[in-house]
Amino acid sequence: MRDRARRACTYVPPRPFASVGRCIVSRIDELIVELCPQGVPHKPLGELGVFTRGNGMQKKDLVDSGIPAIHYGQVHTRYGVWTDRTVSFVTTTFASRLRKARSGDLVIATTSEDDAAVAKAVAWLGREDAVVSGDAYIFRHSLDPKFVSYFFQSEQFQEQKKRGITGTKVRRISGDALSRLRMPVPPLEVQREIVRVLDAFTELEAELEAELEAELEARRRQYAHFKSALIVGTSRSGRRATCRLGDVCDILVGFPFKSAHFSSSPSDASLVRGDNIGQGVLKRNEFKRWRRSASDGLHPYELHAADIVLAMDRPWIPAGLKWARMEAEDLPALLVQRVARLRSKPEILDQRYLGYVISSLGFAEHVLTVQTGNTVPHLSGRSIGQFCFALPTLEEQARIVAILDKFDALVNDLSSGLPAELVARRKQYEHYRDRLLTFKEMVA
Repeated sequence: MRDRARRACTYVPPRPFASVGRCIVSRIDELIVELCPQGVPHKPLGELGVFTRGNGMQKKDLVDSGIPAIHYGQVHTRYGVWTDRTVSFVTTTFASRLRKARSGDLVIATTSEDDAAVAKAVAWLGREDAVVSGDAYIFRHSLDPKFVSYFFQSEQFQEQKKRGITGTKVRRISGDALSRLRMPVPPLEVQREIVRVLDAFTELEAELEAELEAELEARRRQYAHFKSALIVGTSRSGRRATCRLGDVCDILVGFPFKSAHFSSSPSDASLVRGDNIGQGVLKRNEFKRWRRSASDGLHPYELHAADIVLAMDRPWIPAGLKWARMEAEDLPALLVQRVARLRSKPEILDQRYLGYVISSLGFAEHVLTVQTGNTVPHLSGRSIGQFCFALPTLEEQARIVAILDKFDALVNDLSSGLPAELVARRKQYEHYRDRLLTFKEMVA
C-alpha cells in the first residue's frame, strides 16, 4: 500500500507552450518592424467606434428558439472571446423593439459585483444580428473583432478601466468611461496575425487545462480510494484493529446561544455555527460574535486549535458532509448548538488522523445510515460516536497521515500540486497574450 500511494503522489506535468510562444512572438515582432517601424498609434475607443447601450430584455424574455439574444449575465458565464451562436433567443415580435449587435460588434457587460468582471466582452460573429440586453454595450468598430475582444482581456485594458468603475455593491462602467480608454491600433494585417496566434494559444491552453483537469479528477478519485483503504484497512501486521469513535474521541454538542445577545465587536469570541462550516473549511468572514464574562459558565464550549467541528443538521447533511478543523487564527471561539466538536484522546488517537477519519467515505456513509428525522434530518453526538474505524498504533497513524498529506497537497493545494499547475498555465498564457498586445506607441 505504501509503494502504491507513493507512486500515486508522483505527478508529471503536461508539455508547456513556452518554447512555441517564443518562436511565434519572434515572427510577429518581425512583422511589426516591417509594417509599423515607427510604432503603433494608441487611440481612445470612442475614436475607433460607437458605443450603444442594449435595452429592454430580461431573463424572463428569453426563449429556446427565434432571434439570437445575448443577455449581459451570459457574457460573464457562457461566452469566451468570441461566439457565432447564442445560447438564448427572443421572439421576432419582441426583437423588433430591441437594439442589435451586428456580426463583428463587441458586446460588453458593464455591471458586476466583481471589478475584474466589469467590461467583460465577447465578439459577436454570427450571421444574424443579435439583440442585446440592458447593462451591456454594443461597440461597433472597423477593427478585427477578435483583436478588440482579446484587448479587453489584456492587463493594460484592465488597469485603465479601474479609473472608470463606479458604484458600491454593484460595480459598473459607463459608455463615456469606456470611450476614453485607449488601445493600440496596429495595421489590420498585424491584428489578424495576432488573432491567429492567440486563437492557437487559446486552443492549446484549453487542451492543457483539459489534461490537467482530467488528471486532477483522476487523482481525487485515487485520493478518496487510498484514504478509505488506509483508514478502514488492516494494520501492517495484517490484523484489523477497529474501535468506536466515541471511545477514543471526546464528542461535545454546542450551547444554544440566543441571537439577542450577539455582539458585533471583532474582538469578542467567534460563534462557530453550521452556517460557518464548509467542506473542510471555515467561512471565517461570516462569524457572529459573543461577549464573554467571567461567570458565563461557557468554558466547556471553548474551542481549541486543531479541534474538528461538524455540522449536524440540514442543510448541511446529507447533501454534503460539512466539517472543518479549527486554526489558531479562529480563536477565541465557542461551539454553538447543532454543531459537534471532536477532540481526540491524544494517548491513543492522533488528531490529524481523526481529521482523515471524518473526511473518509466510510464516515460519510455512516452519517447517511444514522441520521434521523424526515423534514429536518439531523445527527446526534451518540450516533457520531458509533462509527467504527481502523485504529493502528500512533506511529502507524503518523505514517498514514504523512501519505495522505502528500495526496491532499497534490489535489487541493493552491501553492503546489495540480491546482498550482493550472494557475501556472493560465499565467503563462496571459503573459504571451499581454506581450502580443503591447506595442511601442507612435510619437505624434
